[in-house]
Amino acid sequence: MAAPREGNLQAPTRHPIDWKNSEYYDETAAFKELERIFEICHGCRRCVNLCASFPTLFDLVDGTSDGEVHGVDKQDYWKVVDQCYLCDLCYMTKCPYVPPHEWNVDYPHTMLRAKAIKYKSGGVDFGARLLSSTDVHGQFAGIPIVTQVANAVNQTKPARAVMEKTLHVDRNAWLPALATRRFRSAAPKSPELPVKNGERTPGKVAVYSTCYVNYNEPGIGLDLLKILRHNEIPYVVVGKEKCCGMPKLELGDLESVDQAKRANIPVLAKLASEGYAIIAAVPSCALMFKQEMPLMYPDDADVQAVKEAMWDPFEYLAARRRDGLLKTEFPKPLGKVSYHVPCHQRVQNIGRKTEEVLKMVPGTSVHTNERCSGHAGTYGVKKATHETAMKIGKPLFKRMAEHPQGGQPDWISSDCALAGHHIGQGFERNSLGTPEWGHPLTLLRIAYGLD
Repeated sequence: MAAPREGNLQAPTRHPIDWKNSEYYDETAAFKELERIFEICHGCRRCVNLCASFPTLFDLVDGTSDGEVHGVDKQDYWKVVDQCYLCDLCYMTKCPYVPPHEWNVDYPHTMLRAKAIKYKSGGVDFGARLLSSTDVHGQFAGIPIVTQVANAVNQTKPARAVMEKTLHVDRNAWLPALATRRFRSAAPKSPELPVKNGERTPGKVAVYSTCYVNYNEPGIGLDLLKILRHNEIPYVVVGKEKCCGMPKLELGDLESVDQAKRANIPVLAKLASEGYAIIAAVPSCALMFKQEMPLMYPDDADVQAVKEAMWDPFEYLAARRRDGLLKTEFPKPLGKVSYHVPCHQRVQNIGRKTEEVLKMVPGTSVHTNERCSGHAGTYGVKKATHETAMKIGKPLFKRMAEHPQGGQPDWISSDCALAGHHIGQGFERNSLGTPEWGHPLTLLRIAYGLD
């Protein structure tokens, strides 16, 4: 038998998620696989600086009598699982033993299996379930008096103390406000424009709102529409949608992911069949349709069609530029921009498309940073993990604060708005200055001189 190769020279591949198999939820079998993978991770330790999951594992191993994985109490495995927020960076950027390597290490999806077992056995509390139910608490958005009262109350110390006690939301964590008008109701209809297909790009766009843009920051979606109109690209806003399912996936609630799939995929697949490029302005939502859902439903033709039609906004705009169909006159310089590439955008394997487009703007210096902000969905706001999230993000905060052109940046920006605000809080907490926050789509709208 040939000796196993050290490392892997081939591109990583992903196996389907066997979540419909009853054996998937067998805790004994899952622990056996966890132990196998932990043994490999213990002998490698390349991922120690990515998140708290790996230091937690290595501290447990190092605390045993002989410094080996077999000495770790199996129930302590949950401590490792709870620190994983499924960013995928270990799989995509660090691990030399991912498939097709024969050791077949898929750390994130092994953590997902454990999370699914925990959820199915009732191990997830009410607060975590509610936090992941973005469609539920988003329903209050768009009702002016309700949102004004809710936003005001949620910023008071007594209310935050209650939220910390009942929902386990850290009283010091940044929380998004509810919008007084939802994106989907505020979005203007597209003007009548001819469809100009490019070699790489469909000439018409369907905008998948996402919960965050629809309920919390509709300005991001409205800026996207302004950019599309300016570039004479006709668009529609997806007529009916639910949460993409990523918050539920991160919790291990795969049945709720299935419900989201059954609501979203028929609508999106129809748009894909009609030749639309489907754009989601939140990286996690795009990744859900590009990777996680296709791996959960590998034989579903509609899911695979949506995967092929789904675009990150700047992935689409950069391809549009290559097709010679993007306007490149920018009357407004942006100055110094410290830009953060979100983890869930990095693992889409599209390259630095946001950086590419922003660097076209004259009088603009883009300082790109590829490091986790620590926010990671609900991880950054939970009482148990908020301070860890701030610690994980601190090297990024400090790096973004020092722009290569000298001094602090004029703008901090991230394709993930939640990460961007988390970075802003990190700046404030570490006394790193007060640059303005702007989503990359907002910065591009400003550079185009659009109101």
